[in-house]
Amino acid sequence: MKLTDSVLEARLSPRLALGFSHWQTGNLIAFSHLDGPTDYDDGLVARTVDRGLHILLPGTGQLRFDLDIHEARITSDFFEARSRNGVTLRGALLDAHHLLLEGPCQLHATSASIAFRALGDRLLIGSTTHFRPSLIDSHIDEAIQARLHWQTHLTPPAGTVSLSATAQRTFARALSQMKGQVCSPEGILKHPWSTPDRWPHRAMWLWDSAFHAIGWRHIDPALAKAMIDAVLDAQAPDGFIPHTAEPRGHSLITQPPILAFAAELVLEKNDDPDWLARIYPRLCAYVNWDATHRDNDGGGLLEWFIEEARHCRSGESGMDNSPRFDLAIPLDAPDFNAFLANEYEVLSRFARRLQKTDDPVHWFVRHNDLCHRINQKLWSTEHRLYCDRDPATDTLSPVLSSAGFLPLLCGAPDPEQAAALAAHLTNPSTFGTPLPIPSIAANSKLYSKDMWRGPVWINVNWLVARGLQRYGLHQAADRLRKLSLGEIERTCTRYGTFFEYFDDRLEVEPPSLLRKSKNIPGQHPYQVIHDYGWSATLYVDWLLSR
Repeated sequence: MKLTDSVLEARLSPRLALGFSHWQTGNLIAFSHLDGPTDYDDGLVARTVDRGLHILLPGTGQLRFDLDIHEARITSDFFEARSRNGVTLRGALLDAHHLLLEGPCQLHATSASIAFRALGDRLLIGSTTHFRPSLIDSHIDEAIQARLHWQTHLTPPAGTVSLSATAQRTFARALSQMKGQVCSPEGILKHPWSTPDRWPHRAMWLWDSAFHAIGWRHIDPALAKAMIDAVLDAQAPDGFIPHTAEPRGHSLITQPPILAFAAELVLEKNDDPDWLARIYPRLCAYVNWDATHRDNDGGGLLEWFIEEARHCRSGESGMDNSPRFDLAIPLDAPDFNAFLANEYEVLSRFARRLQKTDDPVHWFVRHNDLCHRINQKLWSTEHRLYCDRDPATDTLSPVLSSAGFLPLLCGAPDPEQAAALAAHLTNPSTFGTPLPIPSIAANSKLYSKDMWRGPVWINVNWLVARGLQRYGLHQAADRLRKLSLGEIERTCTRYGTFFEYFDDRLEVEPPSLLRKSKNIPGQHPYQVIHDYGWSATLYVDWLLSR
């Protein structure tokens, strides 16, 4: 049976429907673990471009559509495009290695890693090492139905019924993107895992995975737990957790410690004492590694590892090219220490739940001690903000950054300090820009439209909003949330994607922002990443946590 539009729409909940729009570029097409096994090395990954697809993995190729597209819809694993005169082109992934298309299109400039077969108006594209030409006879309607099955049979979480039409469409797009980022257990990763965007960030990333789990907890708590387990799969015996891992290797630096925090939020949706008991000692080992290996001067505050790469001085911090790190010297960091203090506090609560005799007090004392050090050493009375500190000179950095708000998360500020931090969010000369929170103060001479040198990041806004709520600053938190949601929904409606970061002044559209000093559309690392993981998962969490 041909899967007509009416049948497709009937299968989709009104709150989860992906309607027709214009053909949008930058969307990633990849097979999901939710539908079957994925393949890290040989799985197909493609990206929508103007009137076609750019095949990215396992090799490259250009697929051009021979029709003037009037309307289209795109998910992470199938798409449909129509011309004004009714000509239709459809494509669907059959599995991790094969993409079947039906309609007018041509394949060009393929590498040896890509195989294909054409038959009539059909084209089968696949990974050369797994290519099965006979799959060209597959029923594309059945393939589309299979790819839609997860989302169409998903029970909408409580609260989605009251969403606006724009929020419903954005939510549906978020679910589609999230589905496409789920990968199967493979190699050293023994659990299903999530990646920021399938390309170019193909690997699993530490804090990205935590933010992904926070969004997934509303949709599939078991999968959210698996994403945290997968990060722990890459843990070394001494507690070290790498900032990236893939099936056959991992990096040698770490990333912001927020795993216990994410686990606690997941447990809110699906209480599992046995899982908590399993992960607790590993989470303890993880923060102990940080405390042991990232306090280089022994002063009790942690410093991020500094790299020599000019455009990524501190990938470990997650704020790669921030002006914070331009001098390439180790700094006592307000964000690192706030994250660690927050983990200590969560671990104290975990220890009480698990009835550990001495651990609750142990972690409570470490939390209080670190919060005291943050206030004693990193608070700037001049700027009313937390700043990085050079331990060699005992001086605070003049660079005012969004990292200075993160001690709100762990409870380090007193109420007066918290109010001062909130006041920055309405001060246009510092962080009260049309879309807060700029990654660098608006009045800084170092400000630019480049990545962590000015633009807004959703994960930071999400963290700061939680910190504001902790202090009862609900109006400031809600304003930050609403402004962030509004910009995500606006750009997703226009571009059909969740961007990596956004312009704080709403002057430059995300595709035109700089990335590591340049903007070359379609070329990594010189364009804002499209279909970016945590921008979608934290949107979902904000939407469903009201």
